Amino acid sequence: MPSGDPASTPQGISAEASVAIALGANLGDPIATLKAVRPLLRSELHSWMAGAGTELVLEWSPLFRTAPVGGPPGQPAFVNGVLLVLRGEPWPDPLALLERLQGLEARFGRQRLQHWGPRSLDLDLLWCGDARCSSPQLELPHPRLRQRAFVVGPLAAVAAPLLLPGGHQTAAALLAELLSGPGAEPPPLPLPAQEGWPEEI
Repeated sequence: MPSGDPASTPQGISAEASVAIALGANLGDPIATLKAVRPLLRSELHSWMAGAGTELVLEWSPLFRTAPVGGPPGQPAFVNGVLLVLRGEPWPDPLALLERLQGLEARFGRQRLQHWGPRSLDLDLLWCGDARCSSPQLELPHPRLRQRAFVVGPLAAVAAPLLLPGGHQTAAALLAELLSGPGAEPPPLPLPAQEGWPEEI
């Protein structure tokens, strides 16, 4: 089961009272990369929230191995996960968080050479409380959040009853729909717990 950092997920979690970040990689050693970025991401979040006077609760999903979707053919499989950040209202500027996420991507050698191409690290801001924005830099909620099993699968693992932004379905119900439709992605394959990433199904 997912485990909290430092506390377990409260009942009745909502998108409006949380921030969600998707993590993924398919170049090099993706599992090692996600393990390495985990404490750095925690540090960036605490720095982003500095002065808010609220203790953050971080809920990490298990890791999943997923098939590439879109982009050039022949890519390696991805490893994906999701982080939910709880108890932070009111949230600071989401653009400032995006800059921190992109800074971490750069530290791990992220290069944007092909649309949906292979990547050493991908950190996507899925939503930030009830923030709504549409700009060249950032669109919230993420426009493809509800279309990708490799994102919804980890969300369902960490918070199955969560109502996702932009609809009225829970993460678990949307995942079932995505996996049963025509041309569905292969189901995300949960990976076992391991040192540095203890969460599991």
